[in-house]
Order: sequence, then structure tokens, then C-alpha cells
Amino acid sequence: MRLRAALGLFVAALMLLLSGCHIATNHFGAAPGPTDAETVVFEVPKGSSARSLSGSLHEVGLVTSPDNFVMYLRLTKEGGCIKAGRHKVSPAMTAGELIQALCGAPIADDVPFTVVEGWRIREIDAALAEKGWIQAGEYRAAVSDISRYTAPFPLPSDSLEGYLFPETYMVDRSKWDTAGFVQRQINLLAARFYTPNKAAIDASGRTFGELVIMASMLEREEPTPKQRPLVAGILWQRIDAQWNLGVDATSRYTLDKWNDRRAFLKKLRDPNDPYNTRLRGGLPPTAIGNPGLTALGASLNPTGSEFWYYLHDSSGVLHPSRNQSEHEAYRRKYNVY
Repeated sequence: MRLRAALGLFVAALMLLLSGCHIATNHFGAAPGPTDAETVVFEVPKGSSARSLSGSLHEVGLVTSPDNFVMYLRLTKEGGCIKAGRHKVSPAMTAGELIQALCGAPIADDVPFTVVEGWRIREIDAALAEKGWIQAGEYRAAVSDISRYTAPFPLPSDSLEGYLFPETYMVDRSKWDTAGFVQRQINLLAARFYTPNKAAIDASGRTFGELVIMASMLEREEPTPKQRPLVAGILWQRIDAQWNLGVDATSRYTLDKWNDRRAFLKKLRDPNDPYNTRLRGGLPPTAIGNPGLTALGASLNPTGSEFWYYLHDSSGVLHPSRNQSEHEAYRRKYNVY
């Protein structure tokens, strides 16, 4: 009888301990935690054991009794699989659920990095260097090694300008890889534009490279996305008629500072500048930046019209014209030269 009674007391004590630990992981202090409690991020330091975390778990309200949590670990033999890193957990979790979460894959230490539409390679490099993720010039060096990258479309042999898709990327700073980031940009260009539009691209009569170069000009030339198809139609019409494009933005491409007016005016007078589309025919040798989706779409789907010229007034409003006399009249009216 005494042995049976003692065994009963042991079982009761065990149930109480397990119950206590279960209750502890569902409380903020003495108040019961709701089943829909918000998740929180708990970081497991490198080299930690589940038992060593009992105090920290208590401090942030994930368990109310460190001793009960340690006892639970002893009785269940759980907790040997926890992983260092940040984990999403909740005060509503039982001890078992909490350990299971801490044994799962930690969440990535991602932060956003935005590549602005129209940025050149040099601007992306400068932004990454400012973040402290690379040394200045590292990104430019990585994109120059074109042979290391793959794509479902032909990559140019001279420059990846235009193929580095602008977007807000989530980046794990602890695992930063410059070449890997470049490949992500190329992959996103494929996923967002090339693959969904492959049939239209093949039927367009333009190479993919030509479409990218045109889109890069549209990104800089027309600030209003809804007007870009019209501008694209004018520019493609000029190309097909073997007119010079006269896109001044191309003469800014090689400038250290895009808005350096003195250097820009000098470029406009330089017939040897391959990016001078006032004095040289055809498309520029490369894209002049990295276009976004609306500019790429306009390049692929231009709007045909009777217009051959265009300009923008001081408010950025587009004024297309059918001939040179109309264009000159707009120049005088809006004082644009």
C-alpha cells in the first residue's frame, strides 16, 4: 500500500510539474496569455542550450517559471536541437511548442535595399558602399565579369547596364555576396519581364538588347509612366526612319554626376562621344541605366502616332509635335532649348 501510495504521489507531482510548465509558457507574469497573442522575435545566441535560455525566456514573458521550464526539459529530454539565430515565438505556446519553434530554421536577418529605377551601375555601387556592405568599386567589378552570370536571354558582351532590375530587395547582411546579388537582379528581370513577355518580344522585330536600351532612355526621358508608350513610339519611329534620336539623356550617361550641366553641354558638342544621339545615328552602345517595368513595357508596346518630335515644359508636361515647325513653336512658347 505504501509503495502504491508513494507511486501515486510521484505521478501526481510529475503531472503538476508538467502542468505548471505548460501554464508557465502561457502567461505574462501571473496573467494568462491569450491564445491569439502576437508573435515576438526571440534570439538564441550562439552556443546556447535550452536550459541556459530559461532565464531569458522568463524575462521576455515566454515562461513564468524558469525552474519549471528546466524541469520540463529534464523530464522530456527535449531542447537539444535548438538553433542559434532569431525565431518567431509566442507567449501562447506551450513548452513543447516553444522548443519546437526554437529548433526550427531561424528567420533570415534580412533588411531592404532599394535599387531605384533608372540608376546606373555607378549609383548602385555607391549606395551599397554607403551601406558599408561593399568596398567602393566592388559592385562595378562584379558586373564587369559578365561570363559568370546566366540568363534565359542573351547577355551583352560589353556591359550589364540595363539588365540589373530595379526593385526593393530583402538582403541578409550576414551572407552578403555581391555576385549573388547581381544574379538575383538578372533573375528578376527574367521573371518580371522577359519570361511573361517572351512571345511578344520574339514577335516585336527588336532584339531584347534593343528593347532594354530603349527602355533605359524612356526611364530618363519621360517621368510620367502613362506617356512612355507615346514617347517610345516616337523614338522607334525615328530609329526605323534612320533619324538621329536626339535624346539628350544619353549624353549624360558617362558623366560622374548626372546633373553636371557644364560637362553635359560639352558632351552635346562632342561628335566623338558614342552616346551623343544628337550627332550620331542609331541607339546608344549600351543602356543608360536600369529601367523598371513600366519603361520596359512601353519599349515593347509603343503607341504609334503622327508625332516625330517632343519636348517637356518647365512643369514636366509632354508636348509632342508632328513636324519641326511645330516643335520650334513649342520651344519658343515654353522657352526650351
